[in-house]
Amino acid sequence: MEKEPFVVKIHDVHIEEEYVEWVNVLKTTYRKSQIRATVKVNSEKLLWNWQLGRDLVQRKAEERWGTGIVEQLSLDLQAEFPDEKGFSTSNIWYMKRWYLFYANALSSSENQKLDQLGQVLYLLNNENDAKLDQLGQEINDNGINGIDFPPLFAFVPWRHHIEIIKNCTTTEEAIFYIQKTINEGLSRSNLTHCIKADLFHKQGGAVSNFPEHLPVVQAELAQEITKENYDFGFITLPSKFNEAQLEDALAHQLSRFLLELGNGFAFVGRQKEIVVAGKSRKIDLLFYHIHLKAYIVCELKVVAFQPEFLGKLNFYVNAVNNLLKAEDDNPTIGLLICSDMNRTEVQWSFDGLTTPIGVATYSNVQIEDIKKQLPSIEELEQRIKLLETELNKNKFGNPLKV
Repeated sequence: MEKEPFVVKIHDVHIEEEYVEWVNVLKTTYRKSQIRATVKVNSEKLLWNWQLGRDLVQRKAEERWGTGIVEQLSLDLQAEFPDEKGFSTSNIWYMKRWYLFYANALSSSENQKLDQLGQVLYLLNNENDAKLDQLGQEINDNGINGIDFPPLFAFVPWRHHIEIIKNCTTTEEAIFYIQKTINEGLSRSNLTHCIKADLFHKQGGAVSNFPEHLPVVQAELAQEITKENYDFGFITLPSKFNEAQLEDALAHQLSRFLLELGNGFAFVGRQKEIVVAGKSRKIDLLFYHIHLKAYIVCELKVVAFQPEFLGKLNFYVNAVNNLLKAEDDNPTIGLLICSDMNRTEVQWSFDGLTTPIGVATYSNVQIEDIKKQLPSIEELEQRIKLLETELNKNKFGNPLKV
């Protein structure tokens, strides 16, 4: 609902509906112009950074003017633009490093990866793609000295770019985090967390039948948001834990669990009750994925995969589709997380199923029994003192006890 505009009423002014509508239009168009200006300023600064990095490489600046040229350039730029930030020596080195990181990709067949990023963004977010196309056209029309600057870079802040090139080893990995930053609006701290969590290598590994039972767009995104293995190292359980205990532990560490699942997962409920034909049944964990716009039914198993597990999960997925799914929601997805699995066995078990399901494993659950067997800090300190005593005795000719 549009808020009433704040109008300063003075004498000789008659406020009517047409004026109110006009003020609202002015506010809306001004906000849009602010957004466009912000994007444009960011893109221009990034283009300039790219140009400087390229020039340092192509001009062979250090060979030509000496190893201190970057420091000198930093001083000259800061002297000319004292109120501007971003001209420190370290920042200029990052500009060169940034260009070099992508230089080979831009001059080889790997450039296709950057083109593919635009295509993927189109599949995931048409609005983003339209903006990118518009900005890309502007860069093509007004480009600086023929610089081969990927227009997608303009939608990622400079400090994000630094984090990416500092921590990524391949162009493919960097493109993954660029895509994630654009699609999910990641802050720099969230981006850093994603990189430390190594999401690039973890995502998209679940064994699934998504391509067979989902449209291309949903299938690609569903595969991307799943993992082959989930790290449950943030929970501690007895050595012989059951499914209820595993579920309890994950529920108590819900924030950590959601981080491990990945961005976009929203928790709906635990032991979610559904009633079919008068019988009550309960789903272990139910989520809704914001980007996929679909429910995700998650079932946990503390044993290795068994084919019959899919029959139950298939039933739950169909039940959610019929009882909870809204008309504008995408098809519900099933996610089975087991202690272990055989990929061939899983693939064969998909035959005959008509619902989209992914199967993954979990690992690294901390075991309480092992912790209890470890000596306490006090016990360790006591043992150290005993060892020091024995060593001191040895200095005076007494044999060291072993």
